[in-house]
Amino acid sequence: MPTSDTLTIAQTGDAILTCRTQAVVHFDQALVQLADNMMATMFAANGVGIAAPQVFRDIAMFIMHSRPNERYPDAPDMGATIVVNPQIVSRSDEMELATEGCLSIAGKRVQVLRHKKITVRYQTLSGASVEKELSDFVARIFQHEYDHLQGITLLERINMDDQVPLKASAPQRHFPRFWQRDAQVSNND
Repeated sequence: MPTSDTLTIAQTGDAILTCRTQAVVHFDQALVQLADNMMATMFAANGVGIAAPQVFRDIAMFIMHSRPNERYPDAPDMGATIVVNPQIVSRSDEMELATEGCLSIAGKRVQVLRHKKITVRYQTLSGASVEKELSDFVARIFQHEYDHLQGITLLERINMDDQVPLKASAPQRHFPRFWQRDAQVSNND
């Protein structure tokens, strides 16, 4: 069995972060190896998610792995989910404002509105279809990583129309122990 390698993480200014990804059509060993390498990279950076564009791949795949770690000691433990060719099928009207970081924007934390609940559809590494409802912290991770597949980073997200009018009225108490860490903790995804 091949070993996993950590990959270079794209940073603000790298063109790959502004491009829409291509759908995955080949569910093969190369895709499995990329997922293994992305997982190793995410763990090494203490992230809770990582998208293929963040490791210079233009395919529609990301990993979510909410778990307690150095940066998120109170994060819910959900295990890793590898998401291929995702879609957001529906979004709740209710949105929440919380602070997010990103592996591709080192040292920055920003307030971002996200839908509290979403229904999603995606494929697994074997190509099987999955549909499920996500909420709270896990829904936030999905939306953040999904943005990367659309060529949208936090710096673009915070300037979109859906952010400005709602900021004043959106609840802000959600996720502080997950997203707002003191300055001694790394500011990554």
